[in-house]
Amino acid sequence: MLRRLTMLAIAATLAFAALPASAAPQFPPGLRIGLEPQGDLVLSKTFPGFEDPGHKAAVAILDLPARAYEDIERSAFGPQQTGLADLKRESFPFASGVGFLITGTAQESGVKVRKWFLLATAVAGEVKDLAVLVNVQVPEADLGVYSDAVVRKMLATVTFRPAPIKEQLGMLPFQVNELSGFRVLQVLPQGGVVLIDGPGDNMSTTTYVVVSIGAGAPETPDERGKFARELLSSAPLRAVNVTNSEPMRIGGMQGNEIRGEAQGLNGEPVKLVQWVRFGSGGFLRVIGVGPPTGWDAIFTRLRGIRDGVATR
Repeated sequence: MLRRLTMLAIAATLAFAALPASAAPQFPPGLRIGLEPQGDLVLSKTFPGFEDPGHKAAVAILDLPARAYEDIERSAFGPQQTGLADLKRESFPFASGVGFLITGTAQESGVKVRKWFLLATAVAGEVKDLAVLVNVQVPEADLGVYSDAVVRKMLATVTFRPAPIKEQLGMLPFQVNELSGFRVLQVLPQGGVVLIDGPGDNMSTTTYVVVSIGAGAPETPDERGKFARELLSSAPLRAVNVTNSEPMRIGGMQGNEIRGEAQGLNGEPVKLVQWVRFGSGGFLRVIGVGPPTGWDAIFTRLRGIRDGVATR
């Protein structure tokens, strides 16, 4: 697989090095992947990608970690691919990456549609840690507007960018108004953010914080305490030992605090604190995990982060 991708990457570089500059790609909000839409395609307000309601054409874009590439290529893009007629599978190198393209036709709600599936990974520029799955769908009656040649031209413009952290933060249902010296490591697609202390990205050697929001908050104090413990059990920690658990007011609302000790995924000893603030039908969770050394000073900074979180 690695040798095949390397050869395709070289082919892509040779094929596109001499091409003139084209129009700037458009990026769906929060995504690291964009392209130059063709025809009357515009950014969709209902899914990550582009759509042309008049011609019922759609371009759905899925932002994936690079490690997902081979699994998807082997399963969904293998010879056993079903569900499409007139199936064609081919390599598809382009200026910013390389991948595989599947094309075919299908019946959906009694309408014959043409589909293109591009699975690709970045091989050029500063972004090399992600993959993309692009699904283009066009009714057969509108192939005069979105022909195979037009769609291929569009897919060849797929472009990768670094994670747009500021843009992604603006899409969260909450604001982190106080970082207490931490920095944003990653915005989670499920609606959360990971903060980390220090210049490195290794979460096993420094303190990190995860702020997230969820639905389904319990109503009574006893249920809230049990709920908070169950949330803690889902954290990527081992041998968790709760040393203190109590209800408390957080931001003027009912809440719960749990302190404890545990082991990180690499077996390193850590201390932890989890705050859960309960609202009407939902909750806000802040969990901080870090080395025992200097924990008291870190704990004060973690409380600053907790108190600076506000829902939108």
